[in-house]
Amino acid sequence: MAGSKGLTGRQKLGWAVVSVLVLVYALFPVTAIFANSFKTQADLGNPTFWPANWTFTHYEMIFVGSAQELFLTSLRNSIGITLIATFIAVVLATLCAYAIARLNFPGKRVILGAALAVSIFPVISVVTPLFNLWRTIGLYDTWLGLIIPYLSLTLPISIWTLSAFFRQIPWELEQAAQVDGATQWQAFRKAIIPLAAPGVFTTAILAFFIAWNDFVYGISLTSTEAARPVPAALAFFQGASQFEEPTGAISAAAIVVTIPVVILVLLFQRRIVSGLTQGAVKG
Repeated sequence: MAGSKGLTGRQKLGWAVVSVLVLVYALFPVTAIFANSFKTQADLGNPTFWPANWTFTHYEMIFVGSAQELFLTSLRNSIGITLIATFIAVVLATLCAYAIARLNFPGKRVILGAALAVSIFPVISVVTPLFNLWRTIGLYDTWLGLIIPYLSLTLPISIWTLSAFFRQIPWELEQAAQVDGATQWQAFRKAIIPLAAPGVFTTAILAFFIAWNDFVYGISLTSTEAARPVPAALAFFQGASQFEEPTGAISAAAIVVTIPVVILVLLFQRRIVSGLTQGAVKG
């Protein structure tokens, strides 16, 4: 594979321009939301990009003001539901992916194909049946009523990512551990899991992002603040009056809920890249 040394000066300049354009395209919406979160209510109607007068009014509204209860409760719901769904998805996907990568049994390809089919299945098509079912069995507007659907989003991609990663770990390492007296479970726990840590960590981050950003399930399977996550709660923000749009408060809340994602990526970007690249190539 040719490196950057094989590129001419014009090619390097071209790639630099393309990279800058992609970066600007990706960051412009976030920057616009960031600017709106610091604008006064009067400035929100002006065509200027940056605030004429910077203010923390909208942040005060969501933390100590009229939107405090709605936002902080939904933030607690998002954190709890997402962490539980991510943990369950990673544990189940680790066991399933290990079995798919290591064991030969009928229907292994069918399971992987089913996981892929579920991951690309349109969410909106299952919301109405879930809504009716959850209302019947009492899971509507509960944490468990969101955790289970979130598993349908996070578990398939977790199985795919981890099964590709487990296939790269040499089978001889597990056999050597069993020769030394370890059971299959001990070999898996003490020899395989430590080597698979980058892939497991990457899978956890991806599953967390998917569950954290969900809107359709959150808005459709909740009706009160008991389980409503942040993305759904943003739709219920209100202005100071019926004639005032809550653009500033929504922008401030959007920035706040984006911060955990940014921090995770910045802190663990090397692990994420390592897990994705190692799991993408079959050894």
